[in-house]
Amino acid sequence: MNCMALETPDGILVVDCGITFPREKYGVDVIHPLFEYLEDRADDLLGVVITHGHEDHIGALPYLLRKIPRPVWAPPYALALIRERLKEFRDVPELELHATSPRRRFSVGRFEVEPLRVTHSIPDATALAISTPGGTVIHTGDFKLEDGPLDGEGYDRERFEELGHAGVSLLLSDSTNVDVPGTAGRESEVAKALHTLIASKRERVIIGIFPSNIYRLKTLGEVARATGRRICLIGRSVQTHARAATELGRLGFTGDLMVSAERAREVPRSELLVIAAGTQAEPQSALSRLAWGDHPRLKLNSGDAVILSSRTIPGNDRAVWDLVCEFERKGIDVHVGATDPTIHVSGHACREEQSRMIEWIQPRAFVPIHGSYHHLMQHAKLAKKLGVRNVELVENGQTLLLDSHGLVPGATVRVGRVHIDGGEELPAETLRERALMAESGAMFVTVPVTSQWRLDGAVGIHARGVLASADTVARVREAVERAVREHPSVEPRPTAESVKDVARRAARRLLPGPTMVIAIEER
Repeated sequence: MNCMALETPDGILVVDCGITFPREKYGVDVIHPLFEYLEDRADDLLGVVITHGHEDHIGALPYLLRKIPRPVWAPPYALALIRERLKEFRDVPELELHATSPRRRFSVGRFEVEPLRVTHSIPDATALAISTPGGTVIHTGDFKLEDGPLDGEGYDRERFEELGHAGVSLLLSDSTNVDVPGTAGRESEVAKALHTLIASKRERVIIGIFPSNIYRLKTLGEVARATGRRICLIGRSVQTHARAATELGRLGFTGDLMVSAERAREVPRSELLVIAAGTQAEPQSALSRLAWGDHPRLKLNSGDAVILSSRTIPGNDRAVWDLVCEFERKGIDVHVGATDPTIHVSGHACREEQSRMIEWIQPRAFVPIHGSYHHLMQHAKLAKKLGVRNVELVENGQTLLLDSHGLVPGATVRVGRVHIDGGEELPAETLRERALMAESGAMFVTVPVTSQWRLDGAVGIHARGVLASADTVARVREAVERAVREHPSVEPRPTAESVKDVARRAARRLLPGPTMVIAIEER
């Protein structure tokens, strides 16, 4: 859920604007940052610059831009994905969308921004060199330093070193893999491993990938052609990325190679390669529906193979292993990173690459970004070990002040999370009620009243997920009826809300745990 504001007296530049996904659903689709700080300074917001097209960097743009329409600058692949996403939001006005290119500088107010090529697990990933009144700031985005990338677009070491020699005031750098020694693996090695593994299979192969990894997707097209298989894409996200990559000429899948999900069952099992979304075992994802046998287009059989060419994001471990076990119960041959470490490499720099970035830039000040507090702390220690004296570790809401003298902590501002259900913001009280209902159940109480708000019949009670005996439910009913009957003598002019309040308090005195939902039925 990356979103950073760089602010001068002349305006604000936002770098990235992403979403995250809830660990506990409660009907929540996605979570985006609270934009209150930017909304309070809407007149000062100059625009948004995007480093690359992953959802945790672009997914929240529509939610910001429908409140504060501003220009967006992004690499071509990210821009294609942003356009796709904006089509889903009818209330976002027409916007200025600008494609960026490595080493081509552009101005956003007094900020001068130069994108720099880096390697990552998505095309067109860039770092940013930003000229500010406080000096040059380099934001690495998500990066790794991969030699010989499959698309031939390597990282720009020369420009990083030039900027370092010229003087960089502040380096903001990706901390995700700071605990991993050495360097991240090469995508070309994964390509070889997948080719060998898929060629060894005699039945249908289903491979789960991060849909944004177009290099992996292109590799699988080459493997399919070499092994005499046809490709079937299942899952909305993998189809979206394949479409965007094809439009930009980055994929090269031809019509004879592809088969639709509707016709996949017509292809002999030994000739089909299914590429599926859902490697984190998301409940309604393609992989989950295949595992539990409720996918409408495709059913797997014993002897088929499933390959998860991905990593498990922390927090999703249990769900992913449940997915693996469900496949294995069906007699399916499953390959994951724990058993086949060569089938996936990370898109994030490991410790040696992080060290190299710091050594090239030689920043006067350093701030670790991207990762848990532990990762930030370890990256901060690494920078100090490499000789950076001015190192600050900050979390969400903390500001930093950069000038010619260095970097110092500033004030703390309000931040938070906005939960989205069906495209709309979910009020905090509603979310709390849903959590309470999941924890303690709910009791639905219907109070029949006359037009003068007097009790008119028996109170109806329906408990869902509540640990309560029939005797307890009966006592709750009696308590509510007594409270409502007595209410007019206490409150000469009752209202629907006051009757609800009286009924709720009476019920909660006997059952304080469940969520009480009170309905008034006027007769």
